[in-house]
Amino acid sequence: MNRLQLYFRLIRLDKPIGILLLLWPTLWALWLASNGKPDWAIVAIFTLGTILMRSAGCAINDYADRDFDKYVERTVERPVTSGKIKPYEAVLVALVLALVSFALIWPLNTLTKQLSIAAVIIAATYPYFKRFFAIPQAYLGIAFGFGIPMSFAAIQNTVPAAAWWLLVANIFWAVAYDTEYAMVDREDDLKLGMKTSAITFGSYDVAIIMLCYAVNLGIIGVIGWQFGLRIWFVAGLLVAVVCAIYHYTLIRDRGRAGCFAAFRHNNWLGAAIFGGVALDYLLR
Repeated sequence: MNRLQLYFRLIRLDKPIGILLLLWPTLWALWLASNGKPDWAIVAIFTLGTILMRSAGCAINDYADRDFDKYVERTVERPVTSGKIKPYEAVLVALVLALVSFALIWPLNTLTKQLSIAAVIIAATYPYFKRFFAIPQAYLGIAFGFGIPMSFAAIQNTVPAAAWWLLVANIFWAVAYDTEYAMVDREDDLKLGMKTSAITFGSYDVAIIMLCYAVNLGIIGVIGWQFGLRIWFVAGLLVAVVCAIYHYTLIRDRGRAGCFAAFRHNNWLGAAIFGGVALDYLLR
């Protein structure tokens, strides 16, 4: 495997699900903040920035977890922990990607730039929360959802209460889907002493995941209604509800394959919500 392929794997461009789970909340926010008519230049900036920051996050995560990943079946062959890429290379990759991402938002207003600094700090510190925080997935939800307040800031030059509530909704969504992900590695994480919601929730994991979906969709439903969204938005929300119910059928037995499939399927849940928002604005 050549060097370029190793870097490609380091930043997980071969596994785009993480990009999509960051992108959907950002798109929800861009459409809501602009009443369904976002500046396409801003959409392009945030889309590319999402890809870059997720990639940077993967690189710094692999650096932080390099001494743990070798003991986890799913991660043992990652480039850093397997020794194919040096730890300092991962840090340099993350730094370069973060700087390019910041350069992208340079034309935007000061508030967006200030929020971007907070976003970088949150993304860089997330991997270390697994050492001591019982539910690091909640912190991940902030990292994966910080495009929400940034989107409102870029378009409205302010961050209204609705944006922060949408971020709260994203935190509950992230706890749901990343707990599904953590259930895949639960046995390995227990041996390593890592903190994950799958371990913290114990036998209540499935019930809490479904509760998190309910809270997430409930908050989004209220926000959409407050923004004047109606039939198509509700239709999208109902599709998202069906997705969540489908995830229950996949995770109720707690099998690794089913939990991982449910995690990946969250792409469609996020897409359904965005589709409802976008269609409702488009077909008015």
